[in-house]
Amino acid sequence: MPRTLSELSDPAAVQAALDEFLRLGQQAFLARYGFGRASGYVVRDPRSGQWADSKAISGVAIGNQFPANGPLLASQFSGGITTVVRCLSALGFEVRPLNAMAGEDWQAKEVALIVADYLAMLMRELAGQPYNKAEHRRRLRQQLPARSEGSIEFKHANISAVMLELGYPYIRGYQPRSNFQRSALVGEVQTQVTRLTLLDDLTLSAVERPAAPADHPDFSKVLTAAPIAERVLREESPQYWRAPVKRDYFAREAHNRSLGEAGELFALEFERWRLVRLGAGQLAERVKHVSAIDGDGLGYDIHSFDSDGRDRFVEVKTTGFGERTPFYVSANEACFARDHAESFRLYRLFDFRAAPRLFELRGPIETHCKLDPVSFRASFG
Repeated sequence: MPRTLSELSDPAAVQAALDEFLRLGQQAFLARYGFGRASGYVVRDPRSGQWADSKAISGVAIGNQFPANGPLLASQFSGGITTVVRCLSALGFEVRPLNAMAGEDWQAKEVALIVADYLAMLMRELAGQPYNKAEHRRRLRQQLPARSEGSIEFKHANISAVMLELGYPYIRGYQPRSNFQRSALVGEVQTQVTRLTLLDDLTLSAVERPAAPADHPDFSKVLTAAPIAERVLREESPQYWRAPVKRDYFAREAHNRSLGEAGELFALEFERWRLVRLGAGQLAERVKHVSAIDGDGLGYDIHSFDSDGRDRFVEVKTTGFGERTPFYVSANEACFARDHAESFRLYRLFDFRAAPRLFELRGPIETHCKLDPVSFRASFG
C-alpha cells in the first residue's frame, strides 16, 4: 500500500532528495521521477542555498524514508499550502511561494552562477565560437528554479551594463540595462573578471583583430534608430573615479586602423547608395572620402550631401561590438560638430564584423551622449 505525504517525518529523507536534486540538476531530477516544474512553491536546500521544486522533493523524500514503497507519483498528492508546504515547514525546511521569490533580490550564490554563465558565453563570442543562448538559459533555470526566464534575461542585461562600466564589451543581444542591484552585482562581476586571464586575452585579440571591408552589404537593412539614453537610478560616481581595468580596450579598438578604414569605406558606399536611392545620383558621384584624401584633422571623414545639395559632413566611428559600446571623440570633432550643427552627422557603425549596422547622431555630439573628459594635455606655456 503506498504511503501518504502525511507520513513524511524524516528530515534526512528530505535532505537526501535535495542532494540528489543538486547532483542531477532540475531537468533530470524532474524527468526521472515524473514531476513538472513547480508552479506554486519552492523549498530551500539548507546546505547549498539552492531552491528546488517542493512537490517533487516531497514525493521523492517519501521514497527515501520508505524505500520498500518507493516515491510518490505526482498524481498521488497535491502540492499546495495545506500539504507539501505544511509538511516540509514542520520538518524545518524553508518553503516560499514561487511568485514571491521572483520579486526578491538575488542571493549571492544566484548572482555568482549567472555571472559565471554570462562570462562563459562572452568568451565564446569573443573567440568566434558558436553557443546557444536559449540552452544556457535552460541550464540556468535548472540551477535557479525560483527565477523565470524573463528574470534571467533581465539579469543578463544588467551584467552587460556592468561590463561596460568596467570597460569590457558585452554579449550581442543582451542590451545593457543599468538599473540593478549594484551592491551584489558589480562586486561579483569585478571579482570574476579579475580572475579570468583568458577574458583579457580574448578581448585584446578582438579589439586588435584586422578588419576587412564588408562583402556586398544590403544597405536597405543597415540604418537603425540611435539608442535612447537610460535614466540611471543611482548616485553618480565622482568624476575622478574609474573602474580598475587591465587595459582600455575601447581605446585600443579606436586605434585599430584597419577597422576604422573599413568602417569609413562602408559609410562612404552607404552615402552614395543613399543619394542614388533619393534620386540624386549626380551628388552621389561627388561624395568624397576626405580623411583619406586630405588626412585626419578636419573634424569629419566624408563630405557628402543632402538630396537638395546642402553639405553633409560625416564623422564615422566603428566598433565590432554592440550599439551601446562607448566611442572616442576628439576635441576637434566635438568643436566641428557644434560649429556645423545643421550639417554634421556622426555615423556610429556597430557589430561591424558580424552584421554591420549604423545609426546617426545629428548636430552637437553632447546633445546625444555624455562626453566624459578622459585625459587632458598638460603644457608649460
